[in-house]
Amino acid sequence: MEISQEMIAAIVKNVLNATGGQSPSTDELNAVPVGVSNRHIHLTQTDVEKLFGAGYQLTVAKPLMGDDFAAKETVTIVGPSLKPIENVRVLGPVRKHTQVEISRTDTFVLRVNPPVRASGDIAGSAPLTIIGPKGVLTIPEGCIIANRHIHMTPADAAARGLKDGDYVDVVTGGERRTRFYDVQIRVSDKFRLEMHIDTDDANAAGIGQGAIVHIAKKDHECKCGGGGECKCGKHKH
Repeated sequence: MEISQEMIAAIVKNVLNATGGQSPSTDELNAVPVGVSNRHIHLTQTDVEKLFGAGYQLTVAKPLMGDDFAAKETVTIVGPSLKPIENVRVLGPVRKHTQVEISRTDTFVLRVNPPVRASGDIAGSAPLTIIGPKGVLTIPEGCIIANRHIHMTPADAAARGLKDGDYVDVVTGGERRTRFYDVQIRVSDKFRLEMHIDTDDANAAGIGQGAIVHIAKKDHECKCGGGGECKCGKHKH
């Protein structure tokens, strides 16, 4: 969604009206709540039926962001080690492609080597076997480690001078303060403001669900070799 200057002006006006004319502070704008994602799986309807039976429909257990929900259904995943990881939560609704999101720690159990990717980018990713109560399937690709990302509404992004696909750094506080580099911005009117990290990142930084982290100005050289001025257009400085 392309945000025009007119839209930005309207958003700023609404924010000022809601705050009695007071602009949000930089700290308020940079603050982002955290959502910690455990391993989970997205399935196509075809694969739902292979695993749970013909005509099976996922059951909503807990609404998540937008149309997403945690389903009551779980599966078991198995890699080359033949050591299973059980009770992997299925997330709905069904998707066009089956995708399994795991942590780096999980890879040591499964003996797989998935790439770090944005959700939906599964081309050439790791294969995996999935076991359900009614069947078994092996996907030739679809297992990834999800990249760190921040969900935002268009209003959230406009207020921060960001757009979908930008990359920022994020800092955490506390005894194990940490800086996460190259956190992807994802913008949709179905989202709410929340940074998503996996359990490995959360444990390393000593933070949990609902913790507040802060978007920080980048202080490192652009990966494309542009130094302080990005030449590839990918990185937010």
